[in-house]
Amino acid sequence: MSSHHIVKEKQEPALYIDELGNFNEELLGQLLEWSPTLLVSGENYEKIISLGLKVDVLVNGKETGTQEDTKFVHGLVDDLMVAMNYLYEEKFPAVNVITTKFDLEKFAGFEDKINLVVFTEKSKHYAIKSGFSVWKPAGSEFLIHGNRYFEVTNLMQNEEGIFEVVNDGFVEFTFSGQPIFISEPI
Repeated sequence: MSSHHIVKEKQEPALYIDELGNFNEELLGQLLEWSPTLLVSGENYEKIISLGLKVDVLVNGKETGTQEDTKFVHGLVDDLMVAMNYLYEEKFPAVNVITTKFDLEKFAGFEDKINLVVFTEKSKHYAIKSGFSVWKPAGSEFLIHGNRYFEVTNLMQNEEGIFEVVNDGFVEFTFSGQPIFISEPI
């Protein structure tokens, strides 16, 4: 007996590939597992289709020589901003982004509009709200972006500014105002 899963549109986070770089192929496969809506920057289109992937939305790319049924989105700002604005306007609840460098300023403003996880080659970055809590083993590491006042439990900051989990258990973040971005190695 086989099992069939019906995935409703926008139920899974969309995947936007801004820059693939040397991203881990196994993790890419995991992000594509449930056939999310796939958006790709024009500069990465050829590389992505060479991997045998079906691109749903091409951002700031040429409208000739593309796969059938590909939607085109153009804008005057950089590809990342065009993609994020498109996803927000189309009411996508969540997106995973693959890029080579996490730039906090580019994602600021979206942290409370769309559930956002940004993957780079070695880290994942995501916005959290006050009260966010997660179980982690001792020695796990976090970077906390921005310079706002916040309180944490079960974390200690080392000389490099990296927060390390002290004991196996829950880590909790408390602060006021907008969500903040944290990062952890992958």
